[in-house]
Amino acid sequence: MLDLANPSTWVSIFLFIFLGILVWAKVPGLITGALDKRSKEIQDELDEARKLREEAQGLLADYQRKAREAEEEAQSIVSQAKREAENYAKETREKLKETLERRTKAADLKIAQAEAQAVNEVRLAAVEAATNAAEKILSGQAKGKKGQELIDASIAELKQRMN
Repeated sequence: MLDLANPSTWVSIFLFIFLGILVWAKVPGLITGALDKRSKEIQDELDEARKLREEAQGLLADYQRKAREAEEEAQSIVSQAKREAENYAKETREKLKETLERRTKAADLKIAQAEAQAVNEVRLAAVEAATNAAEKILSGQAKGKKGQELIDASIAELKQRMN
């Protein structure tokens, strides 16, 4: 039975009355609806976050692919530049070698020409000196017309031999 003198009994009665009023006013449905609405909003936010994450991963993968391609292209450009530089250096060395060979040959030719000219000049000087010496010697030994003829013949013969 109910003991109306006990305060716990009254608290229990008022609790059941309060709960009844809440059920009669459809508060549990309102709370459930609000919770469902909040749950739906959270789910939508989670879906949006998942979608954004997938897009970010796609962009990251695309960026990484482009970075790899750019690096490969840069390496290709560098290796091509190295090959071109090596080829240019090789061509330059070959051209320099050819130029040096041409200049060496030209210098050798000039030296040979100078030597030949010097030899000719020395010969001419020797012929002249010999001619003058012979003329002086013969003029001292042979005087007169006969001596002059001998001198002229000797000079002519000496010039022929020296050339």
